[in-house]
Amino acid sequence: MKWGDIMDFIMENFSDRIGGIGFGDNKGAYKFALIKKAKERALALNAGMKLIDLGVGEPDTPAIPEIVDILSKEAGKPENRFYSDNGIPEFYETAAKYLRKVFKLDNIEASENLLHGIGSKPIMAMLPAVFINHGDICLATTPGYPIISTWTKYFGGEVYNLNLTYDNNFYPDYNGIPDSVLEKAKLLYINYPNNPTGQVATKEFYERTVEFAYKNKIAVVSDAAYGALTYDGQEPLSFLSVDGAMDVGVEVFSLSKAFNMTGWRAAFVAGNSKIIEAYGAIKDNTDSGQFRAILKAGIYAMNHPEITEETCKKYSRRLDLLVETLKSAGFEAKKPKGSFYCYVKAPKGAGKTVFCSAQAAAEYLMEKAMISVIPWDDAGACLRFSVTFEAAAREEERDIMAELRSRLTGLDLFF
Repeated sequence: MKWGDIMDFIMENFSDRIGGIGFGDNKGAYKFALIKKAKERALALNAGMKLIDLGVGEPDTPAIPEIVDILSKEAGKPENRFYSDNGIPEFYETAAKYLRKVFKLDNIEASENLLHGIGSKPIMAMLPAVFINHGDICLATTPGYPIISTWTKYFGGEVYNLNLTYDNNFYPDYNGIPDSVLEKAKLLYINYPNNPTGQVATKEFYERTVEFAYKNKIAVVSDAAYGALTYDGQEPLSFLSVDGAMDVGVEVFSLSKAFNMTGWRAAFVAGNSKIIEAYGAIKDNTDSGQFRAILKAGIYAMNHPEITEETCKKYSRRLDLLVETLKSAGFEAKKPKGSFYCYVKAPKGAGKTVFCSAQAAAEYLMEKAMISVIPWDDAGACLRFSVTFEAAAREEERDIMAELRSRLTGLDLFF
C-alpha cells in the first residue's frame, strides 16, 4: 500500500469551521496576503528604493532595558519554573493598582475581577466559548479586530456587523439593529481607542452601551488594547468606569502597545466576576498560563506607567507630522485622540488610473511609490496609516515624512 494514495482523508476529515476539504482555498483573498504579494512585486520593480512602511501595527521599539532585565533575572529562578495556570496573585494586585492609577478604576478586586491571558488575542478567542451556542449572535464593530467574530463562527454562531463610518463618527448604531437580531444576540464586541479608525470612546457612548446591554440582555467585551495610548489632553477612559458596566461586561487590557511588549504575550481581562470565573474555566482547559518570569516583568511595567507617557509623546509627535503630510497630498486627514493609527478615505485614483477599492489603492501606493499601508473596505474604502515606522531620532522622523510627501504628491492622486 502506498500511504500517499489514501492521504486525502486528512482534509476530508477537516471540520466545516475551517472549510472542510476546501481548507485554504480563500487564502489568496486575505488582504494582508495580498499586501505581502504587492510588496514582493514592488521590491522587484523598484530596486534600490527604500520602503516606507506605514502598515505595521506593532511598536517600533523594544521594551525598555529595565523590563528586559527583570525577565532575565526572573527566568532562571527555580520558583518560576512552575506552571502559572490562571496566574499569580502579585500580577493581579499590580494590575488592580495600575487600573486605579491610569484608568481611575476603584472597583476592581484582584482576587475576583481579574485574570491574565497569553496576550489579548487568546483572551478574545476564548470568551465566545463562554457565551456562544449554535445559532447565537455576536454583535461586532467593523472594521475591527476579527478574533471574537472568527471564534463565534467556529462555535456555530453568527456575526452581525455594526459598521463604523464617517457618518456615525465611528460609533456603532445600536438603534439600527433589527429585533430579530437582538433576540439572538448574546455578545457585543467594541474596541476603543479603535483599530483602525483611531476614534476614542466618550463617557456618554459607554453609558449608552451599558443601557443597550441591560435592555437587551447582552454581555459586553470591550477591547482596550490601545487604552493607554491617548493624546492632546484625552485621558484614558475605561468602559468599566461607567455605572453598570461591571454588571454587564468585561474589558481586555494588553501590555503590548502600552509597554512595547508585543511579543511577550502579557494581557489581562477585568470586570464582571461571573464572566471572569467562566473565562477561567475555559482557560484552565486551554493553556497552563504565561511564564511567571514574563508576568513579573509585566509587574515592573505596570508599576511604571510613565513608560507609556513617553511613548505617547512620540506617537503624538509623529501623528502631527503624518497628518500634515497627508493633508499636503490631498487626504482629508485628522489627528486621532488615541491609538497609533491615522484612518483616511482612500483616493479614488491616480492620474488616469481609477481605484475600485481601498485594496487597489494600497497596492498602487506600494507598487508605484513603495509606501505600505493597510486597506479597509469593510465600511467604506479607507486606508490605515501607522506611525510605528522605524526612526532612530526626530530628524529621521521628519526625513521620512518629507520623503512620504514627495512620493505621494508625485502620484497625482485624486479624491
